[in-house]
Amino acid sequence: MLFESSRVRLRKMTKEDTELYHQWRNDVEVMHSTNPSLDVYPIDETKEFVDHVILGSHTAKSYIILTKGNEIPIGIVSLINIDYKNRNAECIIDIGEKKYWGKGFGSESLRLLLHYAFYEMNLHRVYLKVFSFNDRAIHLYNKIGFQQEGNSRQSLFRDGEWHDIIHMGILQNEYFEKQVKKI
Repeated sequence: MLFESSRVRLRKMTKEDTELYHQWRNDVEVMHSTNPSLDVYPIDETKEFVDHVILGSHTAKSYIILTKGNEIPIGIVSLINIDYKNRNAECIIDIGEKKYWGKGFGSESLRLLLHYAFYEMNLHRVYLKVFSFNDRAIHLYNKIGFQQEGNSRQSLFRDGEWHDIIHMGILQNEYFEKQVKKI
């Protein structure tokens, strides 16, 4: 199946996932490395965000990450800002269940999403933004094949300091080349 690896399965996000997503979205420790605002959101705002931005948009595809076998939801992975004409999309990933951090679940999930983006959607480029202090994520993205394309200097104030937001991207042919080398 396209949305399965050895340890994770992706399923399309549904309205029923709103409360779980709300928990992750309001966990400051989870969002510290991914959300620039770190705001706490009321449930009504999360419901509206899920209805209109995640589920109601033709330029976004979001999937809940499940552990394979016991089907525990552990995070979300998305393609957003999909530009069908120019075959580009931004990707985001959040592992909301902290006990699954650093164990490769994010890597497997992101690879599944990229496989879908490049093989099924025929996208030319997938890009992302990562905070400069998020060394683990930067290492993962480099390992997968993303390349740094630029940065927004000192555009994030976190923990009393200014940080850059690094822009990274991977092209379809680079992803395909990386897959061939694995064989």
